[in-house]
Amino acid sequence: MPFDHNHAYHRLLLRHVPAGARNALDVGCGAGRFTRKLAAAGLSVEGIDPSAEIIAAARALGPGITYRNEDVTTAELGRYDFISCLASLHHVPFETVTKLRAALNPGGVLAVLGLAKPRSAADWAMWGLLAPPVNLAARLVVAAGEHLNGGPDPVAKAPVRDWDTTMTQVRRDSARLLPGSSVRPLLFFRYLLLYRA
Repeated sequence: MPFDHNHAYHRLLLRHVPAGARNALDVGCGAGRFTRKLAAAGLSVEGIDPSAEIIAAARALGPGITYRNEDVTTAELGRYDFISCLASLHHVPFETVTKLRAALNPGGVLAVLGLAKPRSAADWAMWGLLAPPVNLAARLVVAAGEHLNGGPDPVAKAPVRDWDTTMTQVRRDSARLLPGSSVRPLLFFRYLLLYRA
């Protein structure tokens, strides 16, 4: 499989699953790679994605996981101990986080791996200077692994959408809609937003 910037953060996200968590929702689950990791950690997992093609691929790869072909903005949600959004929040209005917040059980965690465009000098220093050499090294390692294993996995690709959100906007909107949340920049034009109910 080619290097994927979102998959590089799976372990970081898994560290934020609360102790004793029983269930999880993965919003914009794509082909289900992260849902399978949540299930492997012992959680009962639902994945939701608006793409019928990608949900079909996820179902084929992840038995024992509930996959729903729905738009999170209109879907009926249950209650969850952990909700993840990996590079999917920019496909819906940011205000959708209030619906996700309402779906958290007490002590539950919302973890968003989001995308933000660089605007400040600090953004450009992190994303423009540090990310390219790290990106190149990661791609070389993955390419070598694919060569040794007979090529990339033929997994369906989730739809891609450009984004225009900046870190300033994410911090402002998170403070307003998710009081007490934290936002920190990551490499590869990503940020981590965490909220605990």
